[in-house]
Amino acid sequence: MRGAKSAKWVVGTMVVALAATACSSSSGDDSNKSASTEKGKPAGYVSIDVGEPQKPLIPADTNESLGSYVIQSLFTQLLDFDAQGKIVYTNAESVTSTDSKTWTVKLKPGWKFHDGTPVTAESYVKAWNWYANIKNNQQNAFWFGDIAGYADVHPETGEPKADAMSGLKVVDDTTFTIELSSAIPYFEYKLGYATFAPLPEVFYKDTKAFGQKPVGNGPYIFEKWDHKKLIQVKANPDYQGPNKAKNAGVLFKNYATVEAAYQDLLSGNLDMIRQVGPKDLPKYKQDLGDRAIDQPYAAVQSLVPAFYSKTFKGIDPKVLQGLSMAIDRDTITKTVLNGTRKPATSFTPPGVQGNQDLNTDVFKFDPAKAKQLVTEGGGVPGNKIWIQYNADGGHKEWVTAVCESIRNATGVDCIPDAKPDFQTDLEARDNDQVKAMYRGGWVADYPLNVNFMRELYGTVAEANNGRFSDKEVDAAFKKGDNAKNLDESIKAYQDAEKLLLDKMPAIPLWEYKTNGGYSKAVDNVTVDFHGDYNLTDVTVVK
Repeated sequence: MRGAKSAKWVVGTMVVALAATACSSSSGDDSNKSASTEKGKPAGYVSIDVGEPQKPLIPADTNESLGSYVIQSLFTQLLDFDAQGKIVYTNAESVTSTDSKTWTVKLKPGWKFHDGTPVTAESYVKAWNWYANIKNNQQNAFWFGDIAGYADVHPETGEPKADAMSGLKVVDDTTFTIELSSAIPYFEYKLGYATFAPLPEVFYKDTKAFGQKPVGNGPYIFEKWDHKKLIQVKANPDYQGPNKAKNAGVLFKNYATVEAAYQDLLSGNLDMIRQVGPKDLPKYKQDLGDRAIDQPYAAVQSLVPAFYSKTFKGIDPKVLQGLSMAIDRDTITKTVLNGTRKPATSFTPPGVQGNQDLNTDVFKFDPAKAKQLVTEGGGVPGNKIWIQYNADGGHKEWVTAVCESIRNATGVDCIPDAKPDFQTDLEARDNDQVKAMYRGGWVADYPLNVNFMRELYGTVAEANNGRFSDKEVDAAFKKGDNAKNLDESIKAYQDAEKLLLDKMPAIPLWEYKTNGGYSKAVDNVTVDFHGDYNLTDVTVVK
């Protein structure tokens, strides 16, 4: 995703996995066509392997990498981030605060939605109130929880007491204010997440229809959605943001496997692949030459226990520490993942402010200690665990290797639990149907360590699909939120991260890299700090 990608779940196993992995039988000769041979692709368009979004295309109901790619092409929020994770204003002229509690947003004038209606302060305020309202059941409603009056529109139980949050006020067409329940030094960073995008008035006439044919304010205009096959968007000629499209449009193409996507890339039927799978990692650089991409980004692959499951309900954290120490990260990343991943030393990735090396043995392979901790913690009920993953993401090989490592080190039986696609995987998580643990690939929504803790392990966090809940952890997060300034907030979250080692809400595995590539039909292909391609910059080779 471009910009503050929603802290989104990643499809691919590694980089979110090997989201787009590919199996190619082609040799290393660089004989790809100089021009695309892709059937049905309009002139000047580019294509990328992005599968079926989990939900309708509404910003606040999208928190996974596939839907996020499309949302970020159609909508532009107040701000974004550059390759170094620094704030870049897009639709906002400025976002200011003197006390970190009341924030003033001034919009750049003249912006319009794709239907020609103006983007105003009301477009933001009305959208945020709709997103937050519990009646609308948006996955990302939690993100508005810092705003004063959120509890009135999104109570823990019962009906909402109001239709609007008291903390949002329209000053004029291009100015609005945000009052938070309490000061949060890093709040501006959160506004880079696409869930804070505005909505046009047409949305409220038929929200269900809008999700299938959205009208945004972004660099591309929606054209069509052929479910489980293709989403097509065209360049917005009137776009005023800094990332205006340099191509005519984008085809987001769905593939059943990353192997199939890679074959299409090599044969000229696909322009960009986001991730190459384990089977092709040893040869993709030879296949693609200088068109191969090998670049780290801000994401972490983890195993997330389902704390509601029979396996892990009430589990002693010692057991999880033991399972972590049973995983031979060094060998798996060097062999199965062909050296494309780096073993995790933290719950957060490099590239975000506050990342630290925890310097802990919990993330290091030690079979004897692993077995000891599992035993001391009372063991695993039934002496068996399952690791859920999406079969379309290139994860089978490493999940199998992790299971073998756990089984050999501890004697605990470990079974890979494949779901056919990412959508099915996510639905199982959302509906508390995970047997034991799932593959959790998390990409930064904004470049702070906060995003890899509060949004994942806070009791009420929308992406807390493991249903982890701990009062000490929540209190540590709150301390970070209430810090006097950004530096102190980041430091407080570093302290909170050390507490996570004792609680083990997840088992970090390794840091991500984008190991993808592109065909000879396109050029100027770059990757942002979230690991997404900067689609607007991609050009078609003449």
